[in-house]
Amino acid sequence: MAISWNDYSTEGAFDELIGPSGRARAGAGKIMQYLRGLNDTDLRERREAAELAMRVMGITFTVYSDEGGIDRVWPFDIIPRIISAREWQTTDDGLQQRVQALNMFIADIYGDQRIIEDKVFPEEVLAQSVNFREQCMGVKPAFGVWAHICGSDLVRDADGTLYVLEDNLRVPSGVSYMLENRFVMKRVFPELFEDYSILPVDGYSTRLFDMLASLSPRPADFPTIVVLTPGIYNSAYFEHSYLAQQMGVELVAGSDLFVGDDDCVYMRTINGRAQVDVIYRRVDDLFLDPEVFNPESVLGVPGIMRAWRKGNVAIANAPGAGVADDKVVYAYVPQMIRYYLDQDPILQNVPTYLCVDEAQRAYVLANLDSLVVKPANESGGYGMMVGPAATKKTRSEFAELIKKDPRNYIAQPTLSLSTAPTLCDGHVEPRHIDLRPFILSADNRHVTRGGLTRVALKKGSLVVNSSQGGGSKDTWIVETGGH
Repeated sequence: MAISWNDYSTEGAFDELIGPSGRARAGAGKIMQYLRGLNDTDLRERREAAELAMRVMGITFTVYSDEGGIDRVWPFDIIPRIISAREWQTTDDGLQQRVQALNMFIADIYGDQRIIEDKVFPEEVLAQSVNFREQCMGVKPAFGVWAHICGSDLVRDADGTLYVLEDNLRVPSGVSYMLENRFVMKRVFPELFEDYSILPVDGYSTRLFDMLASLSPRPADFPTIVVLTPGIYNSAYFEHSYLAQQMGVELVAGSDLFVGDDDCVYMRTINGRAQVDVIYRRVDDLFLDPEVFNPESVLGVPGIMRAWRKGNVAIANAPGAGVADDKVVYAYVPQMIRYYLDQDPILQNVPTYLCVDEAQRAYVLANLDSLVVKPANESGGYGMMVGPAATKKTRSEFAELIKKDPRNYIAQPTLSLSTAPTLCDGHVEPRHIDLRPFILSADNRHVTRGGLTRVALKKGSLVVNSSQGGGSKDTWIVETGGH
């Protein structure tokens, strides 16, 4: 028996595959026709095949709050999200524009601070930034780029407008799941890849390697690149090992590296020491160098900041890049684009209220029941409050938190995130989604063709993070003029 789509409701949200009339959106006609032809047994078998592939390939993530075992198989929905190539080109342009301005901002903050001098960005916001690193002042990384890998989260509102929700510029994760989602879909639905012109994502690892190699301070045909991981207990360890394997480079822990008397970084190998040119670090700033930051850190490398400041090793993302990975700083990105590039932003921010501003704070406190409140520097959906779903007690607690530390909070309207058909217990239901594309930057920029679509698997939930019960879908950017 075929799955019934008659009860599928798109009311109250923009659905990515099905329009208000029930017709497939541009680019989604073939996939909808195909899915409508599958019966519930077919779909169940495809889903089980996808889950088996994920398990066999060891595609896992970590939930720190779980007791007992820490690894879970990556939750994956087999119905893809589809975006037309025409729409994606605008998104690509907007993301490149945004990341260029953000890198110029970071370089300016650790340089002359012109944007503060010209009163475009408030000095007090920087003064209270927890991610500003005084130790990075005066450093000039190759190509003026600090955030070499950026993951910007995009959401679509009920009217179809695509917004940038936040920019992840420290150690953004998720790209390995994007790549593996595509691999699994090719195994589960090989016939669809014959009918569709789907833009590829599998060249990412090669592009990542080439970008990292371009940062090498030594002129070498084959620079030594390593991926620095905090270790197996990190939630993204699967990704660290996956990317190292895909690029053909060494996966190292801090104890595998040391800084020599010449202020260069070396890797311990069975053949003796080997100089390291580029470090793709997945360790947070404060644990990177115990000589400079946390003296008790065993995850980093003593002296690595000294080597980096002297230009003897490249680090991606550069230490200090997180100064722009702050939800208060995010509110100023449109002004950055106009200031540094003299352009209007192609992609819009979600309207944002800054609690550090007295008038905006008063508005937020008076409207907590309709707003989403977020701490400035948390990730993974932690520490936030969705006003309409919160209890009166929770809203009162957040009001006190805001009054106590207004710099640490922003508020945004509760968006009706777009939905996509998702397989739930043998039938198809709408679930809210977002999208994280990845942007590589060095001597040039590249945006992944699509990204990691995250899906809130809990009915009605707006929280898509895997640590909070979310899953993911493959994202297809399709070349099509219609269906």
